[in-house]
Amino acid sequence: PGWTYTSEAFFELEKTELILKNWQLVCHLSNVPNSGDFFTFEIFNERIFIIRDEDSNIKAFHNLCSHRGTKLIDEISGNCNGKITCPYHAWAFDFSGNLISARNSENVTNFDKCDFSLKEVSLEIFCGLIMINLDEKAIPFKKQFQGLEDEIRHYLPSVDSLEFAQRDTFDVACNWKILIDNFLECYHCAPAHKDFVDLVDMDSYRTITHKRYSSQCASAPRTTNSNAYSFNPGEVDFGYAGFFVWPNFTIWIYPGEPNLSVLQMNPESEQRTIEFQDWFTLGGVLTPQLAEAAAYQKDVLQPEDIASCESVQRGLKSKAYNQGRFIVDDGKTELSEHAVHHFQRMVFEALKAKL
Repeated sequence: PGWTYTSEAFFELEKTELILKNWQLVCHLSNVPNSGDFFTFEIFNERIFIIRDEDSNIKAFHNLCSHRGTKLIDEISGNCNGKITCPYHAWAFDFSGNLISARNSENVTNFDKCDFSLKEVSLEIFCGLIMINLDEKAIPFKKQFQGLEDEIRHYLPSVDSLEFAQRDTFDVACNWKILIDNFLECYHCAPAHKDFVDLVDMDSYRTITHKRYSSQCASAPRTTNSNAYSFNPGEVDFGYAGFFVWPNFTIWIYPGEPNLSVLQMNPESEQRTIEFQDWFTLGGVLTPQLAEAAAYQKDVLQPEDIASCESVQRGLKSKAYNQGRFIVDDGKTELSEHAVHHFQRMVFEALKAKL
């Protein structure tokens, strides 16, 4: 129903029962290559930072001091240079989260540094992507998404060699679910994305739903010299591979030179979403071919989708609209909306106990 995209109360329920209880993408291994390198992440009122310790292990902690809850690291990324120091009272922590110094604590009776370690957050590495989960009872990422890594490695065998290249940010005036709904169907592709359908062979485009993700792939490019961009065939000759990963990010692999991008839909309110699109390439370099692909994504495809999604948001506020109808054909062709239904069912299952 339209109200589930416009209701502040429903959005508050999504925050606590859906977003904050599921795996969230933070960054890539290449964003923290050296000891002491960090990357910060915020979702609603939760602040997290990723850090590589002295033994090259990647860890995640709540980004707040054990003393008064001050934000420890304010920058998005950088290096802690030997220790993590609170800017308020100068409590200092090592890269394993242990409190190593607290000014004047040596004069406090029964003060035990072990009682004030930083709060660690569950973390997993997936195809170079660093995932975190704030739910202490969370099912491991790889268990929830069995089969996804194998699919990605089929299309991109060199995925472990990729490094961060570029981030593009989009401030979108619509509910985060509208953006997911839009990604999950190509029913709109022919009327809305003429350059995309010039690139990808729509006759071979199919979407397959799994327990916690869905894949939408085309077996071959329509042409290597499309209106979207031009390329030479890459390490695997395919047309396009896209994946939705519950609850709010997508993975893209375009034909041509090895590349992977992720588009993350970060909810800000019931009618505003911040999107991050990160590109990963060999050596973290956008070659002319990949620069053209990234420019197409940023300057053409994304604006086309954003305009459509913002129009939907405005329409859902109308008293004249309640809900529509899924177009699902027996063959589940490129025009079928079965993956949208799959996603919306997952939203319902996550929230039904509280509705």
